[in-house]
This record gives sequence, structure tokens and C-alpha cells, in this order.
Amino acid sequence: MTVRDGLRFAFGTLSVLPVRVDRWDRASGGRAMVAAPLVGVVLGALAGATGALVAWRAGGPLGAVAAVGVLAVLTRGLHLDGLADVADGLGSGKPAEDALRIMKQSDIGPFGVLTLVLVLLAQVAALAGQFAHSPLRGALAVLAAAVAGRCALTWGCLRTVPAARPGGLGAMVASTVTPGAALASTGAAAVLLGIVGLLDGWSALVLPTAVVIGTGAARPLLWRCVRRFGGITGDVLGATAETAATGALLALALLRR
Repeated sequence: MTVRDGLRFAFGTLSVLPVRVDRWDRASGGRAMVAAPLVGVVLGALAGATGALVAWRAGGPLGAVAAVGVLAVLTRGLHLDGLADVADGLGSGKPAEDALRIMKQSDIGPFGVLTLVLVLLAQVAALAGQFAHSPLRGALAVLAAAVAGRCALTWGCLRTVPAARPGGLGAMVASTVTPGAALASTGAAAVLLGIVGLLDGWSALVLPTAVVIGTGAARPLLWRCVRRFGGITGDVLGATAETAATGALLALALLRR
């Protein structure tokens, strides 16, 4: 029952898939964050397959746009919204309370717009090269990026990371994941990616390495937000997910042979 509740929480909050969340508490939230990489596997497979199909029929650039677009749709655009909100909050230069208020507003400021444009351009450009090599390689790159983003969610909810405010998803999942659980979850995802990477002739270490690099790339942003806001929010988690996904794609672009 507890595993099922965690999976329902994970898929119900991190995707648009029709999954009913039966329990909304910190215990289920913690299990959901440990299971987040599994959500990345499912969403990445769906988006990667779509991108591969489009790339096969219409070329790599359009395949990349399709894959990024499908990932955004499958997550309701929440991670991208969080990225923009965090950019506005950090860029405002205001005290933590005012910055958090800015992040809760529905509009997007200039820092958020600029950050979204740059991140999406980077993701599409990196994926276009992978899809140009082969539709399968592009699909695997999408899968790695999606998993890296959700691994960043797992590590962003470690016991040492507090919540910035008492309400919201951030408060529900903050400080709920042990280091051992995070390592096990990330390790399992890395092993899976290492195996599927062999399908396109990649070394078994390439996709896992990209995930590790991407997840690590999100850590400085997480630390900055914790120092700036006093902890994490749902927006901060979304921003780290997009940062990790982009980092993984850039790593694959550099590791590509």
C-alpha cells in the first residue's frame, strides 16, 4: 500500500497521466520523490518516441521541438513555469519574503522570459544534433534528460534541505528523502540507462554519466535557492529539474561520438 501510494503521488503530481492521488501526506510525498526517476523513464520514453517518429519523417530539428513540446505537455509545463518563477525571484534582488511573493504571481517577468528562451533553445539545439544522428539516439537523449530532471527532484528533497514556506508541494516533500534512498533510486535509473544506451552503440557509461552531470548541474541552483529563500518550493524543484535536463543534454552533446 505504501509503495502504491508513493507511485500514485509521483505520477499524479509530476505528470498529466490520469492517476488518482489517494494520500496527500509527507510519507507518500517522500516515497514519490524517491520514485521520481521512474516517472522520468515513462515520460522520457513517450516524448522520445514522439520525437523519433517526427525526426524520421521530418528531420532532426522538428523531432527535437516535438520531444521538448511533449515533455512540457506531459508535465503541464510546471517545471518550465517553476524555472521562470525562480529566475524572476532570484533576479529581483529583493528580500526572501518579497522574492517568494514574486514567484507566486501568475505573470512572468523579464528574467523568467529570458531564462525560458535560453533553456528551451539549448534543449532543442542539443537534441537536434542527436536526432540528426539517428531517431533512436535522439530518443535515448530525451530519455536521459527526463530521468536526470527527476533525479534532481529526488536529491532536492534530501533531509538536509528545508522548505522555504509552510504550504504547497515544496513543504510537502522537503526533507523527506534519505541519502541512501536517493543513491539507490539514481543508481537504478543509471543502470537502466546504461543498458538501453547499448541499443544505439553507446558505451554503457555515456547515458549514466550524462545523468550524473545533469543532476550535479542542478545542485548549485538548489544551494543558491536555499540560501536565498531559506529553503525549497515547488518552483525551485521545477527549476532544478529543467536545469538538470538541460545539463544532461549538453553533456551528451559533448560526449557524442
